[in-house]
Amino acid sequence: MIDAHRVTLPAPDDFDGWRDAARDLAEAGVPASAVVWQVEGGEADLFGTATMQPAAPSFPVPRAFVELAQAVVCHSDPERFALLYAMLLRLKSNRQALDDAADPLVRRLQDLAKAVRRDIHKMHAFVRFREIEAPDGARFVAFFEPEHHIVRRAANFFVNRFTAMRWSILTPELSIHWDGATLSEGPGAARADAPAGDPLEETWRTYYASIFNPARLKVGAMLKEMPKKYWRNMPETSLVQPLIAGARQREIDMIDASAVKDGLKHALEAERRVEPGGNLRASWEALLKDARKCTRCDLYRHATQTVFGEGPLDASIMFVGEQPGDQEDIAGRPFVGPAGQLFDAALEKAGIDRSTVYVTNAVKHFKFEQRGKKRIHSKPGAGEIEACRWWIGQERDLIRPPVTVALGATAARSLFDKVVTISKVRGEPQTLPDGGECWITVHPSFLLRIPEEDRRHEERALFVRDLKRIKERAAELAA
Repeated sequence: MIDAHRVTLPAPDDFDGWRDAARDLAEAGVPASAVVWQVEGGEADLFGTATMQPAAPSFPVPRAFVELAQAVVCHSDPERFALLYAMLLRLKSNRQALDDAADPLVRRLQDLAKAVRRDIHKMHAFVRFREIEAPDGARFVAFFEPEHHIVRRAANFFVNRFTAMRWSILTPELSIHWDGATLSEGPGAARADAPAGDPLEETWRTYYASIFNPARLKVGAMLKEMPKKYWRNMPETSLVQPLIAGARQREIDMIDASAVKDGLKHALEAERRVEPGGNLRASWEALLKDARKCTRCDLYRHATQTVFGEGPLDASIMFVGEQPGDQEDIAGRPFVGPAGQLFDAALEKAGIDRSTVYVTNAVKHFKFEQRGKKRIHSKPGAGEIEACRWWIGQERDLIRPPVTVALGATAARSLFDKVVTISKVRGEPQTLPDGGECWITVHPSFLLRIPEEDRRHEERALFVRDLKRIKERAAELAA
């Protein structure tokens, strides 16, 4: 596979091939400037002229780098393999090199990984299947045009979501096919190879038009999240232009109608009212049911159960923690262990009734290391945080809290889709990517780990201060 330090990979997203070659080169001490990386298509003699490097002692790398590399390899940047190899060489001499967020190479790799995650999110969100009749029965076919080499990485989402369907997703680079039991690949396809429309699309357009709320329209944010390049794949986008054009008049009509019912505020509150058996409650319960079967990352394999959020669905404050701990994993409820008890005490001092707030976690399964009979908390990785961001997004979409609170760095990373330094943003409102307001403070478990009594007392007082300001801000927004 390696010939005169030239590495040829059979596919543009071949992480395993890059990893094996990079490991051999790094162990042999080959500098980054002496390696040429390229992708060719996997000819029969691709590995026949490989010249392996002399064996050398292996070296460990942080799990975070492996997760970062798995994402970056899927980017379309032709320099991605060389950049990752340069980072690998740094980690060989300094295992903490990836922690320097100000380093240009680290920033660039993180930006590449972020772009890949966004492209995967777009594929998950904007693929629209259309039913066709095949000789062996109904099949659902979709066309999608990703910006990066993400199709294989995104495939498991569709396998898990549409297990009972037989489907194909066509893209210019390759196509993937699911027959109900096996996932297979095929050559790339053109948009014309995908079917046009089907009778279900009229139902989908009717639904989309009925849920459109002109008072919440933000054209810029909409185009950022749903770029026009994807519109051709989605039946509902044929309605976007006329809905935008009529949004202002519809908003005026809403205001006029609500005046009869003592103002727009009361009308909107009635629209969101949480009642037993109501639409909002039913939607949340359906989300909870799906979350209990979540397999978006491997954490579900060892955890006892999914630990979902809890609290009133009209809460004015949503608290987002890191992940469930040992006691939460057993009980199936968030914040019931030692950190949860400290959290409850701080809420009480701040004058916040926990029964009035919604409490959840960025990651829904307990990640731990087994040490004898004890399960020791292990920090979630970037891939696990990303896998769970969908659940947090759904919870926030349903509850629409005026204030969201990130408890700790993991929660902040989940909500902002980037690393956040708490000390730089603590105590001031921050704007989330969807326009919502977020406050960032420490996680209660941080307060439990402080050994010095004086500092522990000081930090707990600061935490209560943060909660008081958050309570005041939520009251202002609700007024």
